[in-house]
Amino acid sequence: MYWETLPSWVWVIYFLFLFITLGTGILNVIRKRMLGLSILAIVLTITVPIISMFNSIGRAEGMNEFEHLITQLQQGAIWSIYSIIGFLYLFAYWTVFFLKNKINTEVSN
Repeated sequence: MYWETLPSWVWVIYFLFLFITLGTGILNVIRKRMLGLSILAIVLTITVPIISMFNSIGRAEGMNEFEHLITQLQQGAIWSIYSIIGFLYLFAYWTVFFLKNKINTEVSN
């Protein structure tokens, strides 16, 4: 059985994003900055890929992971809603992180 999958460069970007987010979250927890946001980012960085992977195992032939996620989202599957909300949170986390760093550098100058 052969299933379609996303190109390798997509997986590289995906895992780089997750590893950098996890590292940044851990660093922020150690430094006690954005503590609540960082703890939630760490939890989501670990749980979202695991849940997505387990639920993508049984996808139909000819569908890649993204197509499966969108199909399941249209059907209202809880795991797909959790995954989408989790990734939206991680993008928002990075936005807040960069905005706070920009404000801190402007104040210190």
